[in-house]
Amino acid sequence: MLELQHTIKKEISITGYGLHTGVKTTMTFKPAPENHGIVFKRVDLAGDAQIPALAEYVVDVSRGTTLGLGDIKIHTVEHVLAAVAGLQIDNILIELDNIEPPVCDGSAKPFVDKLLEAGLKKQSKPKDYLVIDETVHFKDEERQVEIVALPLDGFRMTVMVDYFNPALGSQHTGLFDLSEFVEEFAPARTFCFLSEVETLAEQGLIKGGNLDNAVVIVDYEITQEEIDKLREKLGLKTEMKLGKSGFINEKTLRFKNEPVRHKLLDMLGDLALIGVPIKAQILAARPGHAANVEFAKKIRQLYHQKKLEKKYQFVKKEGVVFDINAIQRILPHRYPFLLVDKITHLEMGKKVVGIKSVTMNEPFFQGHFPGQPVMPGVLIIEAMAQTGGILLLNSYLDPKKKLVLFLGIDKAKFRKTVTPGDQLIMEAEMVRQRRNIVTMKAHAYVDNNLVCEAELTAAIVDREPENKEEEKSE
Repeated sequence: MLELQHTIKKEISITGYGLHTGVKTTMTFKPAPENHGIVFKRVDLAGDAQIPALAEYVVDVSRGTTLGLGDIKIHTVEHVLAAVAGLQIDNILIELDNIEPPVCDGSAKPFVDKLLEAGLKKQSKPKDYLVIDETVHFKDEERQVEIVALPLDGFRMTVMVDYFNPALGSQHTGLFDLSEFVEEFAPARTFCFLSEVETLAEQGLIKGGNLDNAVVIVDYEITQEEIDKLREKLGLKTEMKLGKSGFINEKTLRFKNEPVRHKLLDMLGDLALIGVPIKAQILAARPGHAANVEFAKKIRQLYHQKKLEKKYQFVKKEGVVFDINAIQRILPHRYPFLLVDKITHLEMGKKVVGIKSVTMNEPFFQGHFPGQPVMPGVLIIEAMAQTGGILLLNSYLDPKKKLVLFLGIDKAKFRKTVTPGDQLIMEAEMVRQRRNIVTMKAHAYVDNNLVCEAELTAAIVDREPENKEEEKSE
């Protein structure tokens, strides 16, 4: 059954203090049209100070997820995003009159309650689901984080954490349908360890934190006298009592495994930065904001790639990303100067692999050592450059309006000759990008033997329309 997009019926506001900055903020949720997505807007700044809730705009993940675009910043957006994603809202404008959303009680429930009060409204266009049809894996050995997305006709999340602390120990939880979010996960509050509190305060964070919007877990031996000194140092007006439960003030948990439920809530909010709802089973061990955002970026690249396949009307074959028909829709080159037959691997913004089957019918063999045909080295470099061009052009929403002009070829070396009957496998990897200037490392292989390598520098420039009719249509 076709699932339609949703927004809210009316605008609604909530006011409170930011967790880390301590600033007072009024946040207003507003309805938005189809295909608008989730967008934040700072109404206290001049101009149209908007930031789309997308992974590429994340600028900090140290103690929460912060979005930034130029001089615009919005701190700690994950709880708000979790509420929006948990209610399966596709299109919404979130206006703030300061730099950070209210923390409220440290959970997503106050935002969920406000959004439900505003009411959900069905729209006319279908949801733009990203269907995960192959395993996507992320691993951070240093932090012992592992996240996997598996194919599933639906959405599930399973999260496991291990804090090596008697008050918590190992915990796990699972969300098997988004309909469970409102009751089972939205009320789960943020938490921190007592050992972190003083450090966070010294770093200028948790200025809006108090015992009403966070669960504080005692993770080391401390006396009540030391607790009192810490409270005075932090400037907290509320009492801090050292109880026997392992939580300051004998805080009653809303769920036995509330901390791991909050971790799932955070992750759901961070995954909203993919920009579209996904159909997948997510398995996560020890997730945190840094890993969540990196995983969201990886999934977002997959989304872009699938959009490209759809845009170029390419029916995917096993082992092929783009065939020659799709390549001709991307590159401006044509026979006899189109030197890429197919693309077999594409990681958006990272790496591309292309294939060129070298045959005796190549026009250059007629004049280049005709008695002993050898593919000209400059054409091998050109083939690698065209392969890299596909990687660069697909960084743009409309590659037909861009051209890749190569500025430099460095460290070029030719290792072996390429002759008719060889299959040239070309790899290009992004090294660095500064605005529209990009550097790539390129390699070409035949039968797993390196035949050519070079470092290529290119500029991505606007392409002039071929005729006035094309200009009008655009």
